[in-house]
Amino acid sequence: MPTALVTGCAGFIGSHLSERLLADGYRVIGLDNFDPFYDQATKQINLLASLQQPAFTFHELDLRDGPAALATALAAEKVDVVVHLAAKAGVGPSVKEPAAYVEANVLGTVHLLEWMRLSEVKNLFFASSSSVYGNTVELPFREDMALLAACISPYAASKLSAEQLTFTYHHLYGLNVLNARFFTVYGPRQRPDLAIHKFARLLLAGQPIPVYGDGSTARDYTFVADTVDGVARGIAYLLAHAGTYQTINLGNSSPVKLRDLIAAVGTAVGVTPTLNQLPMQAGDVEVTYADISKARHLLGYNPQTTLADGLRHFVDWLQKSEAAPTKPLLASATGV
Repeated sequence: MPTALVTGCAGFIGSHLSERLLADGYRVIGLDNFDPFYDQATKQINLLASLQQPAFTFHELDLRDGPAALATALAAEKVDVVVHLAAKAGVGPSVKEPAAYVEANVLGTVHLLEWMRLSEVKNLFFASSSSVYGNTVELPFREDMALLAACISPYAASKLSAEQLTFTYHHLYGLNVLNARFFTVYGPRQRPDLAIHKFARLLLAGQPIPVYGDGSTARDYTFVADTVDGVARGIAYLLAHAGTYQTINLGNSSPVKLRDLIAAVGTAVGVTPTLNQLPMQAGDVEVTYADISKARHLLGYNPQTTLADGLRHFVDWLQKSEAAPTKPLLASATGV
């Protein structure tokens, strides 16, 4: 039974991934610092299903505290693969707090890499972002594109910097690495600051939807189960292929314009949207569009969920979670 260390395990994607790995027979060690970007209670609820599994262990820990903090928390553990999802999220907020994003996403990654080096843990799956492509004109986005002048937000720059660091540790210390650039992931438990979640809540409350720009910007929306399947396949690939350094896109290869997304969310909710037109936000890109041929070839990655089906799953979860009574929180996060 391989052991996977999942950073950011209480988040949207991390909690789904932890459950998938447990179902696949992995032992999972989860780390999270409960960053206040959104409500800690939501993240604790995300963890409840995994905490019921005997093969899951949780530690509340901040990667910014350094390799020694990791070494202390994980002293008794033998880790086969690290899945590094933990990051300070959000393009817009990173424009206002660039230093905080560099500290969490770059320095935090260095601390994790140093712990891996010192502990001789050789396999790393790193969650990067489609934001590293910026406003690259050529479509779809390929992993071999030159990106040194592409990043237009501190968040994107922090993710590309972390990718560069994973190569440095591969080159110097033989780290086995798969970098995966995630394209806008949605589904149950999606972060409340993301568009689909915000739009659905506004529609359910009878409020207008803010539209930044003319509605022509487009995103490659990927349902969370498809992204998690790609991650699970990537982990299996790492464990079977020593000496790997690869970068892949995990997207849906089907961009959706903002105006069409709003209409689709309205259909899923059963409400005709009212729009509030606003200027474009700093740091936002015009389009994201993943070329997923490399992930298909290496991993057999093949996203299955249509936007309409995915939105129905999301809205069903949102309505049930809103109607559910308050769930008990963790009595103590550390070392559960």
